[in-house]
Amino acid sequence: MAPYESDDAVGAVRDENPHAGRRKAARYAVPVAVVGVAAATIGLVPALAASGDPDLPKITAQQLIEKIAKSDVQQLSGTVKINTDLGLPDLGGLGSSLASGAAKGSGDGSSADPKSQLTSLVSGTHTLRVAADGPQKQKLSLLESGSEYSLIHNGKDVWGYDSKSNEVYHATSADSGKDHRAEPPATPKDFADQALKSVDDTTSVTVDGTEQVAGRDAYKLLIKPRQSGTTVGAISIAVDAKTGMPLKFTLTPKSGGAAVLDVGFTQVSFARPSGATFAFTPPKGAKVTEDKQDSAARKHTESREGFAQGMNGAKVLGKGWTSVATFDTGAKGGLPTGSKSSDVGGFLGSLGDKVSGKFGKGTVFSTRLVNALITDDGKVYAGAVTKDALVKAADAGK
Repeated sequence: MAPYESDDAVGAVRDENPHAGRRKAARYAVPVAVVGVAAATIGLVPALAASGDPDLPKITAQQLIEKIAKSDVQQLSGTVKINTDLGLPDLGGLGSSLASGAAKGSGDGSSADPKSQLTSLVSGTHTLRVAADGPQKQKLSLLESGSEYSLIHNGKDVWGYDSKSNEVYHATSADSGKDHRAEPPATPKDFADQALKSVDDTTSVTVDGTEQVAGRDAYKLLIKPRQSGTTVGAISIAVDAKTGMPLKFTLTPKSGGAAVLDVGFTQVSFARPSGATFAFTPPKGAKVTEDKQDSAARKHTESREGFAQGMNGAKVLGKGWTSVATFDTGAKGGLPTGSKSSDVGGFLGSLGDKVSGKFGKGTVFSTRLVNALITDDGKVYAGAVTKDALVKAADAGK
């Protein structure tokens, strides 16, 4: 079906200030606090093919954005799939080793800690089951061959359970179990909220017809950068015609080929899940690891880590889709060197491209979406921009 309207709603969107509405709607999204999945590089793929374009009333881009902002879905359950194609090299067992090291470094050392499950979602295809009943009850289960990992938020309790190792992770918090170390997006709505923050005069927004997702009629919102130098080609968001909740999110790179991120439900229900869905008791014989750090302690721990400290002080260079985040790690010499880290530094260096400019010298690490430059004097520049645009931003930032 042809687009209903080539409606550049950017100016109107800014005037209406939809962000406040989106913040309200986001309170009931399936749990960014619970879903412990890696970073904004992880997506969910719609497994159901479109079964014909539904005939829906015409709507403008501005109206569709407002419909998303007003969406107030509090209960849902469904199945999603994760498929990510960043073009990353196959790291073999290195990813698992890094994840294990991260968990041990946090003081938990449990395979049920959400951080130990993250790297598996950075690439490939995965199946998830999700459920939510307001802001206090959410559950996400990662289904793998012969095993399952579940993350459950119920009031002040957060439980992680790895059936493969029969290990349990438990945390409590005064702020309803919010885990400050794992707050990435995990559903189409989470990704849509992030994408809509980029809507400004550097962006074209149109309604691109209709489709069906998980058996539900939906409008398609198409977002395209107007700037050159970005690696983002387009973002398509399928919006449920009845509830206004995003059902599918697809990000395609400017370089073409398969989508980098595909986010969608294969099955979804907006009925209230059973209360038993969110109940959890550690299985008999399971090893239980308690996370004894409170929010203040976690913040203090993270502030001592160079990378986290650098991110907290990040500055943004440029505007819109070609903006680049930069921070100083405080670690001179670029990639790790020395007797204990030379192998790591050499391995990482082999994955990047050496570059130089007014900023000095450094190494660029590239994916199909995000490029990052680590300079020899310890600075980091990262963004959804081309390598040339990244070097240019580093030169300008210098």
